[in-house]
Amino acid sequence: MAAHSRIVGGSTAKRVINCPGSVALVDKMPPQPSSKYADEGTLLHDVIAKVLDSQSATTQPEDFLGTKYEDVTLTQDLIDRKLRPALAAFDEICGDEGMDYAVESVVDFGDFLPDVFGSADVLGRIGDRAYVIDWKFGDGVPVDAEENYQLMFYAAAAMRTKATQWVFKDCNDIEMVIIQPPSVKRWVTSAERIKEFEGQLFAAVNRALKPDAPMAAGDHCRWCAAKPVCPLMTGAVDRVAKASLDIMPVDQIANYLDQIPMLENFIKELQQLAHGLIEEGKAIPGWKLVNKRATRQWTDTDKAVAFLSQVGIEPFEEKLITPAVADKLLKKAKQDLPSDLVVAVSSGSTLAPEDDPRPSVVPISHTLKKAMAKIQ
Repeated sequence: MAAHSRIVGGSTAKRVINCPGSVALVDKMPPQPSSKYADEGTLLHDVIAKVLDSQSATTQPEDFLGTKYEDVTLTQDLIDRKLRPALAAFDEICGDEGMDYAVESVVDFGDFLPDVFGSADVLGRIGDRAYVIDWKFGDGVPVDAEENYQLMFYAAAAMRTKATQWVFKDCNDIEMVIIQPPSVKRWVTSAERIKEFEGQLFAAVNRALKPDAPMAAGDHCRWCAAKPVCPLMTGAVDRVAKASLDIMPVDQIANYLDQIPMLENFIKELQQLAHGLIEEGKAIPGWKLVNKRATRQWTDTDKAVAFLSQVGIEPFEEKLITPAVADKLLKKAKQDLPSDLVVAVSSGSTLAPEDDPRPSVVPISHTLKKAMAKIQ
């Protein structure tokens, strides 16, 4: 998956159009650490792109079984739950006629919007209809295709990119498709709507580059990295914190209830920001990092299997049982779990107040972690 431009990309187009002032705020934020879910999405995007780009029926997702991206490995389960349904949906869209398509196309706006670009998952053509297809492999948030700013961004940029203009030449309509296994969302629009969107984007980018760029809160705030420092967001938190619930009108209560998801997300991202800053060696007054609760793990899985089998306990329930499960079963059999078979390992660090009795941990920066991973 290619990176998007710093000013605006497909995934940030809705935010920038609705809140041009967010561009400057986001630019001041430290780099955001990746997550397991984002890394999984990147891995699946990379593999499905290779399968489609081969244009060969003999290339299958299983050819890439065991492929890794960061700490995520392509498993048969991911293939069955994500890649197979996504490819089946794509084949159904292509139909008997078949589709001429391009995979992972880098598209931009040229001189119209310099330094604004993105990477479209699939751009295709069947007859007189153009297609813009985007893979979504996350389970949490269903994504709609109708009036989808990300897909309209790719269409508008592709129309101005020489290598992809063939997709839209003399097309009667444009179909936007979100393939998010197991669902497929489709929306048909026109070149005129894409040009209208392009005008909105142009105006928003130009406003964003001005020092007094306007800001606005809304559902576009959900994925904004600048929420922890956004004056609109922090102001909303202050107002809620100062509100007296016992005298609050019911319509105001309803209004605050509507804001709960946004405020919860704000708090979560504020904690992540503080965690990342401390990891990079910056002090946050009154806060520190401590180890998460340690969980027991096997020191040697082969020895664990041998021991459990020897004392008459089935080691596997789909996969090797955990030390905690084994301990419960052993107690029923009046057996002890040998201490040399297990070790307590913390899954990482977490943010805690300075007066938390747990000792603070010495932070290892994300940069150093990546450097150490490369030499291991």
